[in-house]
Amino acid sequence: MSKLANLCFFLLGMIPALFSQDTIRQNQDTTRHNIVPGKILNGDTLPYIDMKTVVVFPEMNFSSAKDLVRYEKLVYNVRKVYPYAKLAGIKLQQYQVKLDSISGEKERKKFLKNAEKELEAQFGDEIRDLTFTQGKILIKLVYRQTGNSTFQIVKELRGSFNAFIWQTLARIFGYDLKTTYDPEGEDKAIERIVQMIESGTI
Repeated sequence: MSKLANLCFFLLGMIPALFSQDTIRQNQDTTRHNIVPGKILNGDTLPYIDMKTVVVFPEMNFSSAKDLVRYEKLVYNVRKVYPYAKLAGIKLQQYQVKLDSISGEKERKKFLKNAEKELEAQFGDEIRDLTFTQGKILIKLVYRQTGNSTFQIVKELRGSFNAFIWQTLARIFGYDLKTTYDPEGEDKAIERIVQMIESGTI
């Protein structure tokens, strides 16, 4: 499981605390003002507020109690790993920008090593607790958030040889870093759950 942990550390990039104190203060400041845009209609000024898109999910029908339990387990697993995948999508962009600003190969390797050490200290226990199923879902969701397979990400950041080594190790443990994401096909249930998480439905 430690090899899976190291892989996840590498994928997630440098992840700081989810919310800094400055972010919390900014959110508090914005809630103090209730000024909204207005629109003039027939001489009357009416408040104009953009509403967030509301996604309506059809009711799920299960043919058996076993299918219901399987779906509930999927919901639990997706909720467990989705925050990591979401942060990976955000941070990998910043990660790439930082690497692009480093010209020397030695400095790039040093940066990557320091990032992995930081991740080990911050998220080691959490990542090591992931189950096999959660690890597979994480790989899928990383693709969803980045548009690239885990294999491609490792290849771009570490080179073809390292990507080959990671893929070989992953296959030994039952993973495939070349796994993609199909929201309209085999991953339709996962996509539904992710959308429900994002909309606050679950």
